[in-house]
Amino acid sequence: MSLDGIGFPSGPMGPVGPGGPKPGSSVARTTGPAFGDFFDSKSREIKISAHAQARLKSRGIDLDPARMAKLMEAVDRAASKGAKESLVLMDDLAVIVSVKNRTVITAVDGASLKDNVFTNIDSAVIA
Repeated sequence: MSLDGIGFPSGPMGPVGPGGPKPGSSVARTTGPAFGDFFDSKSREIKISAHAQARLKSRGIDLDPARMAKLMEAVDRAASKGAKESLVLMDDLAVIVSVKNRTVITAVDGASLKDNVFTNIDSAVIA
């Protein structure tokens, strides 16, 4: 192993320390999501408030994985435009979402949409 002009070893070296690989040995990389991807996926999740859960249950609305994916995409689009509170219309469902907190505030099914007035929103996304 040769040293460069500054006194550092040249060539590939793995981490050195107790229990770590020895100098000159190769370091195996693991497969799977990158560290930053873990936090990105967690930060994209949509939470559902207790009020919204009660509304979903009482109205027989199921937010299956396909609908949740559609909702996440709609919230991402609203966030990219600077929205804070958004009405998301999907199929036969209207959902009010706090974009900043990524939380469903309430949900209304298609049968209950008629004659409803949605207040305190600054945007609408049709998904």
